[in-house]
Amino acid sequence: MNRRLTFSLATLGLLLSSGVMAEEHCTDPVADWQPRETLREQVRHYGWEVQRIKVDDGCYEVRGIDRKGNRFEAKFAPATLQVRALEVEFDTTADTSDYLLQLQ
Repeated sequence: MNRRLTFSLATLGLLLSSGVMAEEHCTDPVADWQPRETLREQVRHYGWEVQRIKVDDGCYEVRGIDRKGNRFEAKFAPATLQVRALEVEFDTTADTSDYLLQLQ
C-alpha cells in the first residue's frame, strides 16, 4: 500500500511540476519585445546588479546580485517586462525582507 501511495505521489508531483515549468515559457511576438537596455534599467531600479541578460524559452533571463548580495535569476516577459519567474539564493544569515509580502 505504501508503495502505491509513494508512486502515486511521485507521479502527481511530476505532472504538476511539468505544468509549472510550461508556464515559464514566453510567447510574445518578437516585434513587441522591449529592448534589453530598457530591462536593464528596470532591474537597476530594483537595486539589482545585472551580470547577464539572455533569451531563454522565449523570455528574457537576467542573472545578477540583489542589493543585499544575494544571487538571483529572473525571467521576464519580453513585451511587458513583467517577472515570470524568480529564483534567489539566500545564505543562512540572509535578510529576505525584500522578497516577503508586507502584511498590514
